[in-house]
Amino acid sequence: MSRLPSPAEFVRTLSPALDQAAAIAAALQGRVPNVPKTGEGSAVKAALTIADTAVQEALLVPLLAQFRSARLEAEEDTHIVELFDGSAAGLRIVIDPIDGTFHFYLGRRGMYAVMAGFAVDGRFEAALVALPREQLRFDAVRGHGARRARLGGASAPAACTSTGRRLLLSDGVPEPVEARLRTAGFETRRACGGAVALAPLVPGVRGGLRISKYATISVRGRIGVLIAREAGALAETAAGAPFPDSLDEPATSLIVASDRATVDAIQAALRG
Repeated sequence: MSRLPSPAEFVRTLSPALDQAAAIAAALQGRVPNVPKTGEGSAVKAALTIADTAVQEALLVPLLAQFRSARLEAEEDTHIVELFDGSAAGLRIVIDPIDGTFHFYLGRRGMYAVMAGFAVDGRFEAALVALPREQLRFDAVRGHGARRARLGGASAPAACTSTGRRLLLSDGVPEPVEARLRTAGFETRRACGGAVALAPLVPGVRGGLRISKYATISVRGRIGVLIAREAGALAETAAGAPFPDSLDEPATSLIVASDRATVDAIQAALRG
């Protein structure tokens, strides 16, 4: 049996493609219409643009040579998807070409993200996230720390932001909770779930809160958590439990922050 690719190889292979994918998304911003997906129950889930499919293809092509045997979970049904055969038990690639297509890409309400994760036996071992509007790229391999770079630039070790009072909130956070956070002295900004997951790594951002509108936070929505933790961030649920590493364990909330005081303040706002 041939040697299986490693998480580090996943990051090395995909980093240049992530820059390219982010550039494609940025170039098409404001120039593409929304084409609703069929069979989706909400406008958010139905959002699809030419940019989604173009970005996804840019990410998948370089993975084919080494990672064809992995199980692929991709947001869009593009023609390259069927070339991944899933024959390597336990290897799983998760791609979200544009996280936040409806509100944050098309609607321009805040940060959107381009994301990819590599899981082994149901746990992310490598992750990459780009924030095209902010011109930032992040990646991590479990146990080896996180890195941050300007798109197209060299990576350097990433650390949490411990200054500033800005929080990133997902679209599912109720307005009364946001109001309580503002009363507590925080500046809030809405962002896609992928950006929220690594909020403390964004310059000037201290933490983030995500509340899922659905049964659980999706597998795609967990990609950035690995990066945040490898950079030293705290990642918990609203109940104060560690956010689960297992992709099969449900979780409807995520608090990620650079310090305990910020986590406690977010939890207090949730309690009312």
